[in-house]
Amino acid sequence: MIVSTALTFALGAFGLAMALNLIRLATAPTLTDRILVVDTMTVNVIAIIVLYGMRSGSVLNFEVAILFALTGFVSTVAFCKYLLRGSIIE
Repeated sequence: MIVSTALTFALGAFGLAMALNLIRLATAPTLTDRILVVDTMTVNVIAIIVLYGMRSGSVLNFEVAILFALTGFVSTVAFCKYLLRGSIIE
C-alpha cells in the first residue's frame, strides 16, 4: 500500500519534471542549453521507465531503461562533439 503510493507520487514528480523540461526546451536561449535539457529529459524518462517497471513487476522495462541510457549518453556526447569540432567523425 505505501509502496504503491510512493511509486504514484514519484511518477507524478517525474512527469512534472518532464513538463518543466519541455518548457525550458522551448525557452532555452542557446543550443548548449537545449542539449542539457534533452540530457535531463533522458534521465527523467529512464526514471519513469524504471518506476513503471517496479509498479508493473516487469523485468523487461529495466532492460529498456539500460538501452535508453546508453543511447542517451552516446547522443549527448555526439551533440557536444559536434558543437566543439563541427563534425562527429574525424
